[in-house]
Amino acid sequence: MSRSRIELPVSGQAPPERADAARNRRKILDAAARLIAEQGPDAVTMNAVAHAAGMGVGTVYRRFGDVGQLLLALLDDDERRFQEAFLSGPPPLGPEAPPEERLRAFLSALAERLAGCPAVMRAAEAASPGARYRSGAYLTMHTHVAMLLRQTRPGADAPVLAHLLLAPFVPSLFEHLTVDREVPVDRIKAGIDILLRAV
Repeated sequence: MSRSRIELPVSGQAPPERADAARNRRKILDAAARLIAEQGPDAVTMNAVAHAAGMGVGTVYRRFGDVGQLLLALLDDDERRFQEAFLSGPPPLGPEAPPEERLRAFLSALAERLAGCPAVMRAAEAASPGARYRSGAYLTMHTHVAMLLRQTRPGADAPVLAHLLLAPFVPSLFEHLTVDREVPVDRIKAGIDILLRAV
């Protein structure tokens, strides 16, 4: 097993749930997904999800805390697949590629992911400002980017640079660029490459 695999905390690894708790969690997430599909992410409130899931709103709050955490949980399955790709997948994302190539591939793949669901990610960010930086997903990405920066730029302030390289991927900014300004994802990826070369 590679050292990078040991260092990185994979998000979504919670203790095993009781069967009834797992069923409730699935019902809540399915209800939220239906609301998003039918009415968009702004329709997701704790009350609306509870009603759609056929359970009390207290159960939804106890399970997820707020809308931001609920929306982040919806994104978790896709996040796990993404993490598997950059932790142990084939090159250029995976550990067999040189670190600079991995870093470029990672940032490019992150741009593609955000382009696929900017509204949901923006809604999660708006519902719980700052939660992104405390989430397991962000901590994993930051640790990964910092590790690659340490390998490619010894002596640099890798933790700070990692935050700065991830800053363009704030969902509200990404949605503003791709939706409001209609900037193609390829143009954003080209800009990220320029930033990366300048680091």
